[in-house]
Amino acid sequence: MKRLTRSNDKLVAGVISGISNYVNPELDPVFFRLAFAIITFFNPGMILIYFGLAIILPVEDVSYSK
Repeated sequence: MKRLTRSNDKLVAGVISGISNYVNPELDPVFFRLAFAIITFFNPGMILIYFGLAIILPVEDVSYSK
């Protein structure tokens, strides 16, 4: 069963990389990071959502992944 977790492959907190792995593990997280940056430019409130998810989401368990 798939779980939404923060990824160990992270730039800040691993939230966007974790979302990328949840949606499509084959796709590079850079596309999700760029999309998030563009959305955040037009809606700065996304920063609060990002840090909220960083607090709520558990860190990816290496033994559980894939």
